[in-house]
Amino acid sequence: MARPIEDYALIGDLETAALVGRDGTIDWLCLPRLDSQAVFAALLGTEDNGFWNIGPAGADGQSPPADRRTYRGDSLLLESEWDTPTGTLRVTDFMPPREGGVPRLIRIVEAARGTVTASSTLRLRFNYGKVVPWVHRTDDDRVRAVAGPHAVWLDTEAETHGEALTTCSHVTLSEGERMAFTLSWQPSYVGPPDSLDTDQVLQVLEETEKFWADWASHCTYNGPYRDAVVRSLITLKALTNPLTGGIAAAATTSLPEEIGGIRNWDYRYVWLRDAAITMSCLLRAGYRDEARAWRDWLLRAVAGDPENLQIMYGIAGEREMPEITLPWLTGYENSTPVRIGNGAAGQRQLDVYGEVIEALLLAAHLGLERDETSNTLLIKLVQFVEAHWHEPDKGIWESRGPDRHFVHSKVMAWVAVDCAIKLVEGGHADGPVDHWRTLRDAIHRDVCDNGYDPGRNTFTQYYGSQELDAALLLIPQVGFLPADDERVIGTIEAVQRELSTPDGFLLRYPTEGNNAGGDGLTGDEGAFLVCAFWLADDLAMIGRVAESRDLFERLLALRNDVGLLAEEWDPHQQRQVGNYPQAYSHIGIVDAALSLESPVQRRPLALRITP
Repeated sequence: MARPIEDYALIGDLETAALVGRDGTIDWLCLPRLDSQAVFAALLGTEDNGFWNIGPAGADGQSPPADRRTYRGDSLLLESEWDTPTGTLRVTDFMPPREGGVPRLIRIVEAARGTVTASSTLRLRFNYGKVVPWVHRTDDDRVRAVAGPHAVWLDTEAETHGEALTTCSHVTLSEGERMAFTLSWQPSYVGPPDSLDTDQVLQVLEETEKFWADWASHCTYNGPYRDAVVRSLITLKALTNPLTGGIAAAATTSLPEEIGGIRNWDYRYVWLRDAAITMSCLLRAGYRDEARAWRDWLLRAVAGDPENLQIMYGIAGEREMPEITLPWLTGYENSTPVRIGNGAAGQRQLDVYGEVIEALLLAAHLGLERDETSNTLLIKLVQFVEAHWHEPDKGIWESRGPDRHFVHSKVMAWVAVDCAIKLVEGGHADGPVDHWRTLRDAIHRDVCDNGYDPGRNTFTQYYGSQELDAALLLIPQVGFLPADDERVIGTIEAVQRELSTPDGFLLRYPTEGNNAGGDGLTGDEGAFLVCAFWLADDLAMIGRVAESRDLFERLLALRNDVGLLAEEWDPHQQRQVGNYPQAYSHIGIVDAALSLESPVQRRPLALRITP
């Protein structure tokens, strides 16, 4: 049975990631890539769908929760410790960056005190827990599991044996002794990966710790929330593929927005919106290499077909990601269906044009050289916005209901044109800037005339609607209106009043179990955490800094013991829900911390970044 979402810690090698439970069980791992098939899928089913537990040997075969766990410094090396009657067992879990090598999951068991006995229970199940592999011992005493094109190798100096289609080990260690277990993936049709002995594993451990420490040291934020900011930046880095530049929205699929509900989606892809905002977040904190890589990813993904811009792509820019369900998985706490792929990829969401052109503006302010590819892309994107900004779309939240004239979408269409004008004015691009200024003014006027309710002094979710939407909080942050505009202050106060949960966080929009938000789905969802971070930003911008800081610190208190947040918070069950860890939530931590340090207009960020 899967653990509470907040019981999991994240480890990863930048190309994929695993979730490690508090009891030392890995219930989720996709190989070789974050959006590949899972070899451990107990998170979305049962232990029969694959897991790997290492911990103190228990009478019932299960490890209890660790007494302590923490990341080693500013890294993704996880240390878990159990105090037993005979000593203390420490397990160190990590995945070294590949740098052209094979993916490896390494688990080191150590007697930190006294004498301890550790057990390892490894159940590999390929294709999201459906396929039992052929497991055998090779002539050089390695364990190999094969299913179709995939092969996973287990290397350890411990004795292993098969038991109920599971590979088991027991090892007794005296104080100071260590033993490593290494799981490596390789295509089944090529030779085996190199094996690592314990001394080599310890060297890789040292190199991995140094990699993360060096990376984290470049963070330019030194304020009172530095630990939370650095942990969030490391989490964002873990979702950023170093080969492609693609930035995933989360490490998981189908973790429910409501326990037992159907709002279960695959987030292991690159949303243009989320990735662009992640890039902005990294830039604000001092990281430019990742931003450059994503700008290159963007140009490759969109190249040749900007008129058919998708809202999301695969990690390497793939366009096809059909949404299917996996009926053999029972879902996280019986929340079905379990989905892979995402049908929202085919939706039209006008706001992504604003995010993409703003990203091009950011790239220009980074000092990246001007090139005709990005200039051609810019012109085509603005031409598309001009032709379609007045049409309805699905909106930022990927509604499965009817298309509407969402106010946030129109605002971001304005951002697209505004950023394009700034690119031309800054000498970074060519375009009909006078014509674009006229277009920008027309969009602005239309939103203010049709998306604003003067009687309630608030912008609304869509034209003619009485509903509100937390995305309206972005209006001052993108520069559509200044923070001290009465309409902005009225909107902030209305959203805070009407979308707040009992504990003071925010819903994205009303659902109330009866499809009140018109999103085409039944059921409810939790408080969407990034929306509360947006509110904290806005409160700081309008001078309510003490209230902003209080909200921010209450949000930080929702993190688990190793500093991670999921997509949402269930105010009734008081637990994290949704995919995990969620990039958007950790972007919220970084941006809000920086806004509290300097409560000024957050975006477009490029205007405050020097090359």
